[in-house]
Amino acid sequence: MIKKHIIMASLCLVTPMSIQAQTVTPHLYVEQDSCVEINEVVVTGLTGTTKMKYSPTPISVVNHNDLHQQFSTNIIDAISRQPGVSQVTTGSGISKPVIRGLGYNRVVVVNDGIRQEGQQWGDEHGIEIDAETVNSVEILKGPASLRYGSDAMAGVIIFHDAPQLTNNGIRTTVSSEYQTNNGLFDYSLAMQGRQEKLFWGARWSQKTAHAYKNRYDGYVYGSQFSEQALTGNVGLHHALGQSQLKLSYYHLLPSIVEGERDEDTGAFEVADGYESLKSYHHALPYQQINHYKAVFDNTLALGEGSLKAILAYQQNRRQEYEEPKEAELDFLLHTINYDIHYHVPLSYELQLVVGAGGMYQHSSNKGEEYLIPDYRLFDAGLFTTLSYNHRDWTFSGGLRADYRHINASELYEDDDLRFHHFSRNITGYTGSAGAIYNLTPRLNLRANLSRGFRAPNISELASNGEHEGTARYEIGNDRLKPEYSTQIDLGVDYSSYLVSVQVALFANQIDHFIFARHDPSSPAFTGYRTYVYTQGDARLYGGEATIDMHPMKNLHFINAFSMVNARLLHQTEDAKWLPLTPAPRWNMDVRYEWPALHLKANSLRLTNAYVAGGLECNLRQNHFYAVDDTETATPSYTLLNASVGTDLTKNGRRVASVSLIGSNLTDKAYQNHLSRLKYTDLNNATRRRGIYNMGRNLTLKLTLFI
Repeated sequence: MIKKHIIMASLCLVTPMSIQAQTVTPHLYVEQDSCVEINEVVVTGLTGTTKMKYSPTPISVVNHNDLHQQFSTNIIDAISRQPGVSQVTTGSGISKPVIRGLGYNRVVVVNDGIRQEGQQWGDEHGIEIDAETVNSVEILKGPASLRYGSDAMAGVIIFHDAPQLTNNGIRTTVSSEYQTNNGLFDYSLAMQGRQEKLFWGARWSQKTAHAYKNRYDGYVYGSQFSEQALTGNVGLHHALGQSQLKLSYYHLLPSIVEGERDEDTGAFEVADGYESLKSYHHALPYQQINHYKAVFDNTLALGEGSLKAILAYQQNRRQEYEEPKEAELDFLLHTINYDIHYHVPLSYELQLVVGAGGMYQHSSNKGEEYLIPDYRLFDAGLFTTLSYNHRDWTFSGGLRADYRHINASELYEDDDLRFHHFSRNITGYTGSAGAIYNLTPRLNLRANLSRGFRAPNISELASNGEHEGTARYEIGNDRLKPEYSTQIDLGVDYSSYLVSVQVALFANQIDHFIFARHDPSSPAFTGYRTYVYTQGDARLYGGEATIDMHPMKNLHFINAFSMVNARLLHQTEDAKWLPLTPAPRWNMDVRYEWPALHLKANSLRLTNAYVAGGLECNLRQNHFYAVDDTETATPSYTLLNASVGTDLTKNGRRVASVSLIGSNLTDKAYQNHLSRLKYTDLNNATRRRGIYNMGRNLTLKLTLFI
């Protein structure tokens, strides 16, 4: 019987279930007829594929079942409960990933083998990925600039799609979901096929939700959203390896929560003619995001090694509407990505990888309002890595050089200079060195030293306009230096049949950390405070610890704790903490599983049945950026969650999967420290500031395998 481990910690956590080994370019697999431990998990986030046992840096892996056995409204929400991972949210439709206290352009998101490029510098800009296409996720924690170049300072999130069919035929999957709190309904239809060397796939997904509710605010006007996605691929196995073309379209239409209230009653102000707070129709103001992507992916066997070559094109268009028909802000971004690397074994113990990667971007303004100028960007990087395995030791490291050129265009508005022309050339040199010692077959010790790099983004360099998402007027600084980070990671993991323990600690020093600071000497524009981008040094440290006790074969008692301390150095008392630092968090889960339960009729069996319950405790966050009340302290809160589910098999074939998930079962009214709605208007009727997160919610998921 195959067993697998659900990953719950910064390295990996074991809980038994079943995962099928894949024979073609595996993303995550385990070997058959073996009791799987952390050392058997294969990850692809590094160059090539490697076992978790040989990774000196912490990596979390979230498998397909774990993704679909929990409540979420988008793909970032689905992984935000992993230790060391959190999210900046704007309602339930927009989420941005945060790894160990750093987010935005300090986290690289990889999908279809290339970095996702939208408008990730913005507070209210989410990730343009259909959650239904994601089969598993790898989360690399810590600087990964060696492999991914600029922006991978905090880490990398890699989304993998479903593996290809290994046998000839066609497989169809239909899935649906309903949530009681916001009336979310989605469905997805997917088909996969294979005929000898030819393989293909297609998926259509659609999701819609009305406003969510909580005990204090009722239904939150502007929190509704809708989403559609279409993906397809076709590929061929040939004499040299494999080639595949992937095409995708993603459309998101979220309303924007402004939180304006009636001064007397505290009720939300609703646009004229709007029907109901439970309407599925978008409310004013709202965004419209369209993301198109084409990826040509090749894996070729050359000599003793393998060559991976990817060329991709992305088009992202983000529009913001204050009125129904004409977009005020309208950003159009074109991106061409390229990535090529060659992996060759120099000997049984020594592995070499050399590669190059980068992108070309062209962004233009199509709307009536402006925040950033039109710009062109060219990015290129060269890297090499070596890994050496000898008995119980593994050593790995590498070097990388990056070059970025950015050219911003001049723009006049009503004969006044809005954006001046500037051109910047930015170089960066990074590297890492790490070691793993397998003290025993079950106990591993890890250490890694890495250097990260991030070039300032266009918003930080050249903003000059109202940023509606932050309710402030932002002014960039084209003389900003690139950020550099130096991070030390230490870890230990132990795994047995009775207990699994993982501990990962880190310390990170960032030079020239970029942040927006209120400038009281600058005039206020259109009633907004003026913020100017500046730099300082920052220091972050913290870690994650997880223990999974399984005294019985099918019973797991899991505790996970994560925290980060993030400071701006040489600052005043009210400015010494980094903005948007997640609160310390403790998760406790109890899970019991039944491998198989026989039913009386027609050879039906319940397989992988489970029942689970848990607590999510976010501690009080007293470390906040207090300048001009930019942030305030956030009280602690605890959420009670539970779920139950099973697969249904007939004659050994899975025909359905169903689960019922309850989140925030006590209907707790709370505000997460990284919720941007925490700082909306004061409710004069209750004297509470801001909007609270979602209340009690029940989710029903059903998947049919045809």
